[in-house]
Amino acid sequence: MSIYKRFGVEPLINVVGAWTMYGGALMEKEALEAMDEAAKESVRLDELQAAASEVIAKMTHAEAGIVTAGAASGMTLGTAACIAGFDVDKMNRLPDTAGMPNEVIIPWPHVTLYNHAFRAAGAKLIAVGTVNSFRPLSEAYMIGIGDIETAITENTVAIAYTARQDSYPPLEEVTQIGHRYNVPVIVDAGPQVPPIENLHRFVDMGADLVCISGGKGICGPQASGILCGRRDLITSAVVQMMDLGGPFETWSPPASLIPKEKLRGLPERGIGRGMKVSKEAIIGLLVALENFTEDKFARKTEYLRHLLEVIRLRLEDIVGLEMMITEDKSVYPSLDIKIDEQMAGKSAAEISRKLKNGKPSIFVRDMQLHRGIICVSSNNLNEETASIVGERLHAVITGHGES
Repeated sequence: MSIYKRFGVEPLINVVGAWTMYGGALMEKEALEAMDEAAKESVRLDELQAAASEVIAKMTHAEAGIVTAGAASGMTLGTAACIAGFDVDKMNRLPDTAGMPNEVIIPWPHVTLYNHAFRAAGAKLIAVGTVNSFRPLSEAYMIGIGDIETAITENTVAIAYTARQDSYPPLEEVTQIGHRYNVPVIVDAGPQVPPIENLHRFVDMGADLVCISGGKGICGPQASGILCGRRDLITSAVVQMMDLGGPFETWSPPASLIPKEKLRGLPERGIGRGMKVSKEAIIGLLVALENFTEDKFARKTEYLRHLLEVIRLRLEDIVGLEMMITEDKSVYPSLDIKIDEQMAGKSAAEISRKLKNGKPSIFVRDMQLHRGIICVSSNNLNEETASIVGERLHAVITGHGES
């Protein structure tokens, strides 16, 4: 019996992708075995995070890095670091930032639902840009480097940037402004890995802090992430996350990550206390990172492409379908199925609903259902689930053998 069924929860087949609400990406054997091994011994978490920093720094080209409880946790901790620096009194006050610099500039096109992670540290978001009603809605805000530069004041602690394909203004230009005024640039790159090069691309472009999800493309623990960047900011972030405990005088943190002489004492259980990361999650992410190589990724994507082809072949006899497997080999492949509602006799939304309501429940990516497109993401597929998805799609679309 499934462990979930034991507790009364029915497992589902997730071909939406590594979405948090469906449990993220399925972890691979090496990371799971490493977590099991890590659970059997005790370790100092500051020393473990220092070791993690060495691994993360190498892979991200950053000065330092830590494992966080997800990308959003990294955004909050990174913002807290920009606000407090090494000032323990400020650390102890967060998220109360009354009377201290607390403004984070963000271009309007970069405003997302995840920006609350910045505000959680006590930051005040300053959105910049100019409305242009003559442009399409997706381009409603004209943004130039000047908009960011003129918004910088003595209260500015950071500039926030959401990494997307074709994000504007270009990150290199934003980081140049940040460096000119000594204002750190925080990049939310949560779901942007793969491609593997995105592990280091944003640091290479000058970002001071980068937040990456560990439970999506890297296939680490779901509640894990990476915060990497400037060593001083990473130090502030990790100090505000960890339960350091004990007298300050006898505390001997690893100097490679935490220069004790920069602090006037230990912060109280800080803003990141609820964002602590277990030793098992740190190890799980590190092993997942070690496995995230170009060679292994290429082999995995080829295997996943084969599984999607199995599904496509199962559906190729159905009229009214157009199918295409994505060609970009730097990301996990997906299968787009365009439904001709008249010919198929069913809408994409109806097919998606029936897949969800069946047994086992199958969740497909439904962001393009209004365009008649069902998307099957591959990164959680295996031989068994690919066969089930193909059979169920065939049954639901044709109405033959549908339960």
